[in-house]
Amino acid sequence: TDATPPLEWGNQKNIKWKTEIPGMGFATPIVWENTIYLLTAVPMEGETQGNAERRRALPPGGNPNAGGGGPGERPRGPGGPGGPGGPGGPGGFDREALLKEFDKDGDGQLSEEERQTMRAEMQSRRGGPGGPRGGDQAQAGRPGRGQGGPGGPVRGGNAAGEPRQMHQFKVMALDRSTGKILWEKISREEVPHEGHHPSHGYASASPTTDGEHLYVSFGSRGIYSYDLDGNLVWEKDPGNMRTRGGFGEGSSPTLVGDKLIVLWDHEDDSYLIALDKKTGEEVWRTPRDEQSSWTTPFVQEVAGQTQIIIPGSKATRSYNADNGEVIWEASGLTSNVIPMAVAGHGNVYVASGYRGNAVQAIQLDSKGDVSDTSKVVWRVRDSAPYVASLVLSGDRLYATKSTDAFLSCLDAKTGEYHYEDQKLEDLRGIYASPLAANGYLYVVGREGTTVVLKDSENFEIVATNRLDDRIDSSPVALGNELFLRGHKYLYCISEG
Repeated sequence: TDATPPLEWGNQKNIKWKTEIPGMGFATPIVWENTIYLLTAVPMEGETQGNAERRRALPPGGNPNAGGGGPGERPRGPGGPGGPGGPGGPGGFDREALLKEFDKDGDGQLSEEERQTMRAEMQSRRGGPGGPRGGDQAQAGRPGRGQGGPGGPVRGGNAAGEPRQMHQFKVMALDRSTGKILWEKISREEVPHEGHHPSHGYASASPTTDGEHLYVSFGSRGIYSYDLDGNLVWEKDPGNMRTRGGFGEGSSPTLVGDKLIVLWDHEDDSYLIALDKKTGEEVWRTPRDEQSSWTTPFVQEVAGQTQIIIPGSKATRSYNADNGEVIWEASGLTSNVIPMAVAGHGNVYVASGYRGNAVQAIQLDSKGDVSDTSKVVWRVRDSAPYVASLVLSGDRLYATKSTDAFLSCLDAKTGEYHYEDQKLEDLRGIYASPLAANGYLYVVGREGTTVVLKDSENFEIVATNRLDDRIDSSPVALGNELFLRGHKYLYCISEG
């Protein structure tokens, strides 16, 4: 990017403004002219008619995970009370420590939403569905399609427990200059059909715009088009997605000319769909032989043809934007693909870092299945990001490692390392994609600390900046401003 954001900031330094954002949503904001758009999901207080009906349908005791496997009952999962990893179960955790960590509103007790988050986090810390992460044991226990984790084969699930709380799925617009909220629109109020991973909640897909309309995907909660004043133009209900382990949804919609592209990879029939951006009507649909993924379609013009490129567990595939036909494909990634592709030097670069590592460079002019051909220019399996995307800056390709605080820099043309797995000492984990701007690389950690490095072949840290917030959304730089979305606030960082 040509932006020139600050190199240094802190809670009391170079903060132009910060605005508290309600609810939970880690979708990266977008900026159009003087307006910032973002999504959030806000839990509503109290019960609803729907909740009461759901409770009446539960097994005795009201626990959706209770029971001994009888008709209509679900086996107790590893996150529930008394189960492995749950409060009071084998290897249980200190109650006071848990209360301090997950009691977000400070009322001295855990709400249903906070309990769901706690259960899923405990499961995640023990390796998540399917067993512990990393090493040969994790590889041996890697679940295949439909094998969601402990308890045998499942399709979908509820990582954070069975949802029972009504949520408002909300679109927000803020003034870029002041951070003032200009408008809020509730797209839907609903009890979600399945849970989510505690790291991202129910609003993880970023919106997109063509400068006239705002396009929003809440996934199973609907796809929407608004004008830039917040007036609804159209909406589409795609039905319910069933994600692996109930980890939730996160793929963002992508604009291609007059089409809105939506990826629908889950544990049932996956597909890629193109909608008419003016009406929401379906233009084409292409089935995909893929399981749950959370990546976002990447668009690239190649020899006058627009390609839609999507990394996948079974294959990275390129689609013709006109009709959805597959142009080429190449296998080689691991499962649970999240990082978005990037392109340059005639190649597209894809990565996955869940239960294994893979980074590949594939020639954009490929045709057919090129998995074992020279069209795959290079591949490495030493380290790769799990959540964050790769960053291409000139001839340098930057990659984090899994969700850990390590950074590598590769030669984008050859795949050779300039440096590998350099430890970012002040960071504890990384979900946000790094940002290259004005000769620097910004790497944002989950605990609110950002490390700024020289954008070069040498590993050189120039600044470390801390905010009292957790950050999982990717940074956005525009002009001399940097926008960071934390769990609590949206920040505008600017010198002076």
